[in-house]
Amino acid sequence: MTEKTRILCVDDEPSVLEGLSLTLRRGYEVVQAASGVAGLEVLARDTTIAAILSDMRMPGMDGATFLAKARTVAPDSTRILLTGHADVAAAIAAINEGRIFRFLTKPCPPPVLVAAVDAAVEMYRLVTSERVLLEQTLRGSIQMLADVLALAAPAAFGQAMRIQRHARNLASKVPGAELWPVEVAAMLSQVGFVSLAPSTIEKLQSGKPIAADEQQAIERLPALAEQLIARIPRLDAVRAALKHQGAPFEPTNMAVKPRGKDLPLGARVLAIVCDYDRLETAGHAAQVALDTMRGRRGRYDPELLDAFATGLGSLGKDADVAEVAIRMVRVGMIFLDDVRSQTGALLVARGYEANPGLVERFRNFAPGSVREPVRVMTKRAFRPE
Repeated sequence: MTEKTRILCVDDEPSVLEGLSLTLRRGYEVVQAASGVAGLEVLARDTTIAAILSDMRMPGMDGATFLAKARTVAPDSTRILLTGHADVAAAIAAINEGRIFRFLTKPCPPPVLVAAVDAAVEMYRLVTSERVLLEQTLRGSIQMLADVLALAAPAAFGQAMRIQRHARNLASKVPGAELWPVEVAAMLSQVGFVSLAPSTIEKLQSGKPIAADEQQAIERLPALAEQLIARIPRLDAVRAALKHQGAPFEPTNMAVKPRGKDLPLGARVLAIVCDYDRLETAGHAAQVALDTMRGRRGRYDPELLDAFATGLGSLGKDADVAEVAIRMVRVGMIFLDDVRSQTGALLVARGYEANPGLVERFRNFAPGSVREPVRVMTKRAFRPE
């Protein structure tokens, strides 16, 4: 049997909740909540709610406030407000604060209620399917670009993969955050490195002093990355993250905008994870790197920096580390050290996650041409064959 779509009904009157359930349960699985707080708790633990139907007049938290908060917790869920007080002020507040899909008055005839919920669920399906298509298409295309460019600058794109994992983990801690623009921005954050001289890249990777002209070229990299994706549609959030990734969270000049929480989430995340990766690459231990970053007053979003520090403590707990021959590398394994040829040439930078193309490439290497064994990390939840 096909699972029924789940909808959430919120009302402080049990009889009303029961009536809504009786009307809607033939077509949907109805989840009930007796208050706005209870409704938010449901949304926090259940990501499958397609539509939310809320009463306006509830003690503690009215429907407009609840739906505005629900929009943050479950942005894809379509929201409907149901009230027996059809006053214009309530409708305007609900529509403006909660982006309400429909506004219905009580008593609402069952056919009208069912039709509204049907439309809300269809809207949810359209929004989610479009997002999935966009995510998969763009992510796949950009991943292919990154894989190709990794051959030209393996160190830079090994760094990009490390940054992407950190960025994804950090952004996932922000309620209601859209993750794919942050991941894509992280993946593309190092794309400008292909324009740098190999000697400059080597200095960056080893922590050696950078000349003034090299520093100027490095500072232009975010703008270059933004220009490279400027013609790709639907990447406004990614471009904004790349454009502002170097902007301080609290600039000394009060006239500088955007600032603080007005900075795109992707930019605030990239500022943290990119700087951390540079410090770690230069040889600093994790705690030293974090202490250094905390000493840079006004540079980072303090809440995100605290969340990042907490998340670092849990990394590796769900993974195994092993040393394997190069031909034993499988898709999904993450390199913990640089992979080099016997002559010292960098083949794959640490942090890179093995993909089918890379695995096939390793199989074509002549025996003894690569320094072995290589140290890799494998997620315990994923066991390559």
